[in-house]
Amino acid sequence: MSSRVVTIPNLLTVIRMALIPLFVTMLFYQRFGWALAIFVTAGVTDGLDGLLARRFDQKSQIGTILDPIADKLLLVTSFIVLSLPSIYPQPLSRHLPIPFWVTAAVLSRDIFIVVGSAVINIVTGFRGFRPSQLGKINTVLQIFAILLVLVCARTPWLSGYILPTTYALTFALAVISGVHYTFHASRLLNEDRTQQ
Repeated sequence: MSSRVVTIPNLLTVIRMALIPLFVTMLFYQRFGWALAIFVTAGVTDGLDGLLARRFDQKSQIGTILDPIADKLLLVTSFIVLSLPSIYPQPLSRHLPIPFWVTAAVLSRDIFIVVGSAVINIVTGFRGFRPSQLGKINTVLQIFAILLVLVCARTPWLSGYILPTTYALTFALAVISGVHYTFHASRLLNEDRTQQ
């Protein structure tokens, strides 16, 4: 693991973080097409930074910290802003904005995991946390949920067919993966103790 700071993957991560205020600005001015393009661009940079880090052996300590932070910042910001009624022209669709209960579940899960990890680290010194498979699926679903909301903001007639199911799945998986992470963290901690 390199200690280098300036690498192409890290620059892509910084670009992804810099796109967040631009994304929010486009949403504020109800430019949903541009917001969708920016969100997709951010997703592409996310895929590229990991690919380039592996392909050209440019994995770095700062990259392993910045990359998940950039991902969470983008997703959390997206859910919060897209839950605000003032973002959408009225009337648009009864399925927009994103219901508060969905956003609350997404945010609560992340807060639960961050606080839980911090407490475990303080008490035991364990730092070997890594996402579970269910956690990765949850992140992918959240990305698709934001994409679908942006598409439906542009074409509201689709929202009645797509969004209610998307909201229910996003909520359910956020809750399930949050609970699952408790067992996942416990397993990682036990594996670490066994190896010592």
